[in-house]
Amino acid sequence: MTAPQLHIHDDSDALARAVAHRLLTTLRSAQSEAGGASLVLTGGGMGRASLEAVRDSPERDHLDWTAVDIWWGDERYLPAGDPERNETLARTALLDHVPVPASRVHVMPADDDTTTRGDPGAAAALYREMLRTHGEGTESPRFDVLLLGVGPDGHVASLFPDHPGLEDARTAFAVHDSPKPPPTRISLGFSAITRARQVWCVVSGSDKAEAVAAALEEAGSVSGAPEVPAARARGTEATHWFVDRASAAALGS
Repeated sequence: MTAPQLHIHDDSDALARAVAHRLLTTLRSAQSEAGGASLVLTGGGMGRASLEAVRDSPERDHLDWTAVDIWWGDERYLPAGDPERNETLARTALLDHVPVPASRVHVMPADDDTTTRGDPGAAAALYREMLRTHGEGTESPRFDVLLLGVGPDGHVASLFPDHPGLEDARTAFAVHDSPKPPPTRISLGFSAITRARQVWCVVSGSDKAEAVAAALEEAGSVSGAPEVPAARARGTEATHWFVDRASAAALGS
């Protein structure tokens, strides 16, 4: 696993612009090497801000969006188009503004999906099959960049502290009784997250400061399994923490 690299920006606006610039640069590099690129999206305030910064960037059209595969780290199990769904957020913030082919947008099923209607377990199984299909002989792809938000409790995706999903070895699964509403979700597991080439945790706000400090402290420890879920999120080639000064306030020198 790669050690976290910390990048501190003055405020959430500067943070979003920096993430957008680096994301576009990294995806272009992946395309130049392999002909395509893959990106896992997150929700939340910084997820939205980062995608909007990509949308508004003068560099946006330098990327070949027709050769980008889009995935999600987690999703609220709600009807398609619900404003609380991460898919809806991503489409409004970015995807409706760039020419990503529909066949490359790999959406986690909604609860009114005709194939898995009302069955989050079946929806998660369908997503596992999608991951396997694109995994080139493995259970999931090696995503080029996997974006994660971090909650005040240190959760990433829908992997909450002390929740059974932390130890679930599947690449994706249904989450029930989420401590954060809505209670039913679908999430990637760490077996998929830690196959990503680069994992980026993007965090802003003073309410996240203790979680950032705890996760980075545990990620740097050589003893014991991390208790903070975010500390387990590592890429195979790089792990980046992009934070603003407010969320970095509890870090030591």
